[in-house]
Amino acid sequence: MTLVYLVAGEASGDALGGRLIAALRQARPDLDFAGLGGERMAEQGFHSLFPLGELALMGFLEVLPKLRRVMRRLDEVTADIAARRPALVVTIDSPGFTLRVAARARAMGIPVLHYVAPQIWAWRPGRVRKIARQVDRLMTLLPFEAPFFERAGIPVRFVGHSILESGAERGDAARFRATHGIGPEERVLLVMPGSRGGEIARLLPIFGAALERLSARLPGLRPVLPLAGPVEAAVRQGVAGWTVQPLLLRGVTEKYDAYAAARQGGAGLIKSGTSSLEVALAGVPMVVGYRVNPVTAAIARRLIQVRYVSLVNLLADAPIIPEYLQQDCTPERLAEGLHRLLTEPGTAEAQRQGFARVMDMLRPPEGTPSAAAAAAVLEMLPRQLQQN
Repeated sequence: MTLVYLVAGEASGDALGGRLIAALRQARPDLDFAGLGGERMAEQGFHSLFPLGELALMGFLEVLPKLRRVMRRLDEVTADIAARRPALVVTIDSPGFTLRVAARARAMGIPVLHYVAPQIWAWRPGRVRKIARQVDRLMTLLPFEAPFFERAGIPVRFVGHSILESGAERGDAARFRATHGIGPEERVLLVMPGSRGGEIARLLPIFGAALERLSARLPGLRPVLPLAGPVEAAVRQGVAGWTVQPLLLRGVTEKYDAYAAARQGGAGLIKSGTSSLEVALAGVPMVVGYRVNPVTAAIARRLIQVRYVSLVNLLADAPIIPEYLQQDCTPERLAEGLHRLLTEPGTAEAQRQGFARVMDMLRPPEGTPSAAAAAAVLEMLPRQLQQN
C-alpha cells in the first residue's frame, strides 16, 4: 500500500488530520497512514507514534523547560520516517515542531506538503524564505495567505477552513436544555479557556473571576465549559473553588448542543484561537481574552505586524469581537464586555452579521475544505510514485 505519513502537533492539527484521512480514504482506499496524531485521527484508525499531548506547548518560555524532551520526540519521528520511507509527508499546523520534521524529511528526498500556513505574515515575514527550503507545497486555510507565500516561490493551494465542516452550527439547543435541566429563562454562557496547560494556568482564574462578577449583575446565567482532553484534570481542579460552578461537558455533541443553547440569548467567553472561529460559526456572540507569559508578550509585541489577534477580526479587518489581551485581560473588563453582549441585543446581532461575512471568506473555490485538501495531497502522490 502507498504510505502517507501525517504529523500533527496539537489538537487543532489532529482535527484537520482526522478529516483529511477520512477524505483521502474515500478517494483512495488503497492508502495507508502512519505518523503522529490524536483522538480525531485515531477515530479514523490511525495509530500515533506517541501521545500527542506531549507537544501541546506554546510560547517562547513555555517551550524551553521541555525542549530536550521535544527534541527527543523530533528525533523519534525522524527515525520512523527514515525507516518507513513514505511516499509523502504531510505536516499539519504547529510549525515549531512540524516544520522541523518537514525539513528533515525533505533532506531524505521525501516530498513534503504542509497543511496550515504558519502565521509568519503576522510577525516574521522574513522567515518565509526558510519555509521555502523546508516544504515542497503549502495548503492554506485563509484566503489572503496564498499570495504572500507564492511571492516566495512556494506552490500554494487555498483549501478553505475545515471549521466549516465541524458541524458546530448544527447543535440541538432543546436537547441540551432538557438533558441538563436548564430552563428557558436561563442563559447559557460558554467558557472556553483553551486546550494547553499554560492557557489553563493563566486564563482559568481570570475567567472564573469574570464569571463571578457577571453573575452578581445578571442572575440566571448557566456557565458551561467544554473540556479538552489534554487539560481536563487541570480544568476540573481549577474550577473546584469557583463561586459559580460551570457545567463541565465532554464530547463534541455536547459541546455543539451547548453552542446552540448559547446562541439563544447567551454569549461566550473565549480564548483567542481556532475556538473563536468555531463559536462564530455557531453564531454565538463572544468576547475574546488572552494572556501569555509577560516575557513572551514583550517579544511578541516587537514582532507582530497585524492589528487583531482574533481570526474573525483579522479576516474582517474590523473589531467585530472585543479583544481583551494581556493587561486588558482582567475579570472586570471581561465581565463588562459580556454584560454589554447580554443586555444589548443590537451589539450581539452586529457580531452575528459579521460572523456570516467571515464564514463566506473561508469557503474553498469548490467542494469541502477536507476534499480540497485531499485533492492537494493526491496531486503529489503520482509524481513520487512514478519516481519510485
